Amino acid sequence: MKIFILIVSIAFPIAMAFLQHHREIFRTIFNILAIVASLVFGNIAAASIYQILVDNTVFMTAIHGIFLNPYFLASGAYFGVFIVYRLILLAADEKA
Repeated sequence: MKIFILIVSIAFPIAMAFLQHHREIFRTIFNILAIVASLVFGNIAAASIYQILVDNTVFMTAIHGIFLNPYFLASGAYFGVFIVYRLILLAADEKA
């Protein structure tokens, strides 16, 4: 599974760069998805921290429950892949 995650984290950003190079609509789609992913990621994190403060629970142990939220994990995964994709574009632009 670790190797699969490594391969996907390399292959997806390269595929995204390839797609946006051939069709500009993909650039817009990837950017909109990144905005949505960052909003989902941030709001889930903020809501979890707020709930911990309201419940007056031990922060260091209770906050790890956020990793059980599939929306948090999916949005974080996309955002991580998107950052690598943007770095690939930045590197390609600096090379040219």
